[in-house]
Amino acid sequence: MRITIISLDNWGFNKHLVNALEEKGHDVQHINFNEFTYKYPNILYKVYNFFLKTFLKKNLKRIHFGKRIIETLKMNDTQQDIILVIKGDFIDPKSILELKKYAKKTFAYFNDNTIRCPKIIKVIPYFDEVFSFEKEDCEKYHLKFATNWIYNLTPDKPENPIEQKVFNIISEDKRISVLSKIATDLESKKISHKLFVYNKKIKKRIASMEYITKPIPLSEINKHINGSQVLLDINRKNQNGLTFRVFESLGLNKKLITTNSDIKNYDFYNPNNILIIDEKNPDIPVSFFEKEYVKIPDAIFNKYTLDGWINNVVYSAFK
Repeated sequence: MRITIISLDNWGFNKHLVNALEEKGHDVQHINFNEFTYKYPNILYKVYNFFLKTFLKKNLKRIHFGKRIIETLKMNDTQQDIILVIKGDFIDPKSILELKKYAKKTFAYFNDNTIRCPKIIKVIPYFDEVFSFEKEDCEKYHLKFATNWIYNLTPDKPENPIEQKVFNIISEDKRISVLSKIATDLESKKISHKLFVYNKKIKKRIASMEYITKPIPLSEINKHINGSQVLLDINRKNQNGLTFRVFESLGLNKKLITTNSDIKNYDFYNPNNILIIDEKNPDIPVSFFEKEYVKIPDAIFNKYTLDGWINNVVYSAFK
C-alpha cells in the first residue's frame, strides 16, 4: 500500500511506525510537521494571530502547517491508499478536509484527550476513521480505541549497565509538583534516580531534578531507560490514556511506577510489575525493587507491539 503518515513527531516515536510499515513492504511517506517552522513577518502578524486565536479560534501557525502539508502531498505522483494523521488538532480543519483529495482513506490517531486538547473535537468529523487512546473520548465521540505502541524490545544483551533505579523525563507543566513529591520520597529512601524536566527557557539543576532546554533525542532517552531498573510515569490531570513510558517498560520487561490508576484495567497489569501511587502522597516501598519482573504472556504482549497496532489501526480499513 501507499501510506502517508502526517505527524507532529517531536520525540521520534512515529518514526518507528514508519520504519515498521516500510519493513512490511509498504511505500511510506512521513510528513513530520514538527520540522516546519513559522515566523511572524512582523509584530502586526503577531497581534493579528492573537485576534484570530481569541475571537475566531484560528491560528496562523496551524494554517501554515496545513499549507505546507498540502504542498508536500501535491508532489506525489499517485493517490495514497491511506493518510494517517497523528495529532491532527495541530492542523487547521480546512487543510484536513483537503487531505481527502490525496487518499482513499484518511485516519486520525490522538494520544491526547479532548479535555486537554479541545481542538480535537473540531477535526474529528473530517476523517474517515478516528482512533484515540482515551477511553472516555472513544465512548463520548464514538471513536475507536487504540493505545500507544511498544517500539522497543528487550535487547539480547543489555545495552547499558543499571545506573539508577528510577528514570523519568517530562515537559514542565502541572505535573512538576507531583514529580517533586516523588523525588522527595525517593531521596528519603535513598532510591537512586534520574529525573529530567524539559523547559526550553530554563536550564538548572535542583535537588534531584535536572532541567533541560532542548529535547533529548529518543535514542539518548532509550540509553537512560536501558540504564534504569524502573520507569516512572506521571499522567496529566484528567488524562487516563497510557503514555509511551508504559509501553517502553513493557517492551523492555522493566517495572513501572505510575500515578495512572486506570492501568489496572488493562490485561497486562500485574501488581508485581506495576506500582500505582497516590500523586498527593506518593509512597514507593523499597520492596518493589527487590522482586523480579514477571514476564507478560506473549498473546497479551503482542497486542501492544507495533505489529499489533498496525493490524488494529492501519489495516482496519481493509478488513
